[in-house]
This record gives sequence, C-alpha cells and structure tokens, in this order.
Amino acid sequence: MGDAVLWRGTQGHLGKAAMAAGCLVSLLLAGCGGGSMSRNTGPAPAQLPREAIVGSWGIASFHNEKDRKRTEAEARAQCRQPYVISLGPTDGVMMHVADDAKIYELRLKAGADGTTYIGFEAPAGDPQDRQILSATDTELIMRFVDPDAHRRYGTFVFIRCS
Repeated sequence: MGDAVLWRGTQGHLGKAAMAAGCLVSLLLAGCGGGSMSRNTGPAPAQLPREAIVGSWGIASFHNEKDRKRTEAEARAQCRQPYVISLGPTDGVMMHVADDAKIYELRLKAGADGTTYIGFEAPAGDPQDRQILSATDTELIMRFVDPDAHRRYGTFVFIRCS
C-alpha cells in the first residue's frame, strides 16, 4: 500500500480508517469550484457548480506523485463503502473537515487567481480550506491548504462511484 491512505465511509459516516486519519473529506486539494453561491456577501463563487461534486465517492490519498495511479485504483475500490457528499441546506455541500468527525456545510469559492477552494464562509485560500487541483465528472483531486494538514493527509483522489 505504500504511503497511500484509504478513507472509508457510508452515507456520511466515515469508517475507522478515516476517523483515525482525522476525519477525511477533505481533500481540499484540487482546483475547480462551484458557481451556485447566491449571496452577495462572502467569498466569490467558484466555477465548478456544487452539484458537480455531490454524490458517492471512493477516496484515497497519496504523498508522492509516483503513487497517484495506484491511489486512483485504491480510491475506486473504496466505492464498496463510499464517502457521500450531499447538498447543504443553503448554498454549500456537506463534508468533513480535517481532524473532525462532524459533517459541516462547506462552500465552493474562487480565489483571486481563479483557483477553486472548498471551505467555511471565509476568504478563498483560508488555512482550513481544501484546494481543488482538478475536477472532471468522474474524478476530483484536492489537498488541504494548511501545510500541516497536507503533510499528514496528502493529496486526495476522489473517484465517482457508479
């Protein structure tokens, strides 16, 4: 397994692996965002609509780029116990943050340079945010902005479960 970290969850509940690792979801890595924020205050909306990340995902993480392909396969295997991202009650998505078992409503938001982040209602790039490094219909790549959280959790690979 190298240095890949597996995350397990079912219907919003993380398995022991994720809890021990600091309650996933994370992955603040990646760079795309959601443009469905409707308020006039707060962070700028990202270009990735929040509906694009809603669904069931297999998740794993890596620390070394050379482990990425293997980690993608491990994330796909996690679809047996998917991590579920759902719509929040207002304009966000329901996810975990680093080192906390509770699910929070997080916002997709755009940085000044167009980078997309997921986090609390705060300026884009806040230390508690995840940066979306890339996003497609079937895969999200994210990392935590906070250097310590990123060092501990690595870069997350989310693979959409069919």
